[in-house]
Parts: sequence; C-alpha cells; structure tokens
Amino acid sequence: MARTGLDYRNAHFLTSASTLSQCPEDTALEVAFIGRSNAGKSSAINVLTEQPKLARTSKTPGRTQLLNYFEIAEQRYLVDLPGFGYAKVPPKLKLKWQKELTRYLEERQSLQGVILLVDIRHLFKDSDMMIIDWASRAEMPLHILLTKADKLKHGAAKATLLSAQKELKPFGEHISLQLFSALKASGVDGLRKQLNMWLNPE
Repeated sequence: MARTGLDYRNAHFLTSASTLSQCPEDTALEVAFIGRSNAGKSSAINVLTEQPKLARTSKTPGRTQLLNYFEIAEQRYLVDLPGFGYAKVPPKLKLKWQKELTRYLEERQSLQGVILLVDIRHLFKDSDMMIIDWASRAEMPLHILLTKADKLKHGAAKATLLSAQKELKPFGEHISLQLFSALKASGVDGLRKQLNMWLNPE
C-alpha cells in the first residue's frame, strides 16, 4: 500500500531541551508524545519511524528526563516528553520537570496535538486523567494509544477499547483513541494517519 503524507522513516534526533527556552524556535508544527513512565513512548516512536534505536528505551522507568526533539521533515517535529509517574528522582527535580512540562503544554505555539500513551492493562490513572482533562479544557487535540495491546487477547483488548471510549465521551470531540502494540507493530497505520493530519495539514 502506498504511503501518503510524511515519511517517518526520515526521522532523526535533533536536540534535547531541559527548559522551554531551549526548544527549537516556536514557528514549526510538532506533536508531543506523553505518558506514564514505561507506557511505551520511546517504543512507539521507534516502531513508527522503523528505527529500533532512535528513541532510547529502558527497563528503568523515568529514563526520559528531557524534551527530546526528532525532526521528520523541515519544521516538522515529534517530541518525546519526560514520563510521569514513578521515576526515581529527588522530589525537587520531579517538581522542576512538572513545571517545565506544564509550561511546554500551555505555552508552546507549535504544538498541534498530543499523543497520550496508556498501558491497556492500567487504564487512566490520575496522571492520565490530568492530561485528558487539560486537553479537553484547552481544546487541544489528543489521540490516545492504548499500548501493549498484545498483552490481552483480541476480545479483551476490544472490550477495553469500548470501555475507554465510553469513559472519555464526556471530554468532548477533540479526543480519539486506538489500540496499539509496538511489539507486533499493530496500530502504526492509525498513528501515522493521525500524525499526518496534524503535521501535514495540506
């Protein structure tokens, strides 16, 4: 099947930023990947770009501590954000990350949409609901990947998807979701289609 839109295989690491001021100039189009530590952000980026080592994956949760920029095409970026949850870091540093993360989400003009990754076996923890609620209020397009879908049988995964859709209904039309498995590379076409809508609007 012929691919349309951007070719994510062209992705390459551009830069890391620890603060909003270190991010590339705010005149591009970008999509942020966010999720609890170990939800599979880096794995999703790697399978999308067909580059197994592009984004660092780790069995140690909370490894991504910076905003990592990957350039797909000129002025088109994917941004791997720090995972939230149980990263083993001092509370003071965790607070600093949260502050920068909030600033990024609220102030970054280039941000076209957010991909929230949620482990299908651990649906919508408090931290996920904070992002969902914020996106709903800010009218920021949000696409949720229910990751590690291969860990459930097909019927159970479908049932979880339907249950999640029902739970998200009150949050409005800016939120969509799908099943995803980096291990099986399933759901990649759906992710690619969503990213193309945001990053390649013409």
